[in-house]
Amino acid sequence: GCTSTLADVLEEGFIDKVKNDIPETKGIAYCVGSIDLKPLRMVTEQDFNKCMKLNLYSAVEAIKGYQESLKKNKGSVVLFSTVAAQRGFTNHAIIASAKAAVEGLTVSLAAEFAPSIRVNCIAPSLTNSKIAEPMLKNKALADGIAKAHPLKRLGEGRDSASLAKFLITEDSSWVTGQIIAVDGGRSKLS
Repeated sequence: GCTSTLADVLEEGFIDKVKNDIPETKGIAYCVGSIDLKPLRMVTEQDFNKCMKLNLYSAVEAIKGYQESLKKNKGSVVLFSTVAAQRGFTNHAIIASAKAAVEGLTVSLAAEFAPSIRVNCIAPSLTNSKIAEPMLKNKALADGIAKAHPLKRLGEGRDSASLAKFLITEDSSWVTGQIIAVDGGRSKLS
């Protein structure tokens, strides 16, 4: 079984609310994200700050909040990045920067927390989800993006969820410090 809760990670002290609901844990899947795409000339410092708070700083706060519990339980942390952190895509400067920072956090914490806590990261490509709806409502655009993947489809939530489940459990007890692409081959194949 799995226990989950909802909190606004942009609110100061969000982790206290979460810890009220779930005082102890063996695993964290921090699957928070955003898709804020715009050309650099239109990007503000506020855009970067909000994206970093959402994707990086709040992940750090969550991990710190549960660090002792994770250590005691030989737990696992799963963070989420994006294929855009490793591949250059137009108008992705905000999200690619924040998610590249998440990837750096992943490997740093995996080294720091070993052998007590495993830390890994999933880097999906565009996934058919609520957050991607604005991009996917244009069928021609969605079809074009799907065709850019060697597997010729968009991701589905279950693609990343299945991997996250594996990474949280003891089944992955020999896996830490990894950035794992769930991207239909887009990051490695042409």
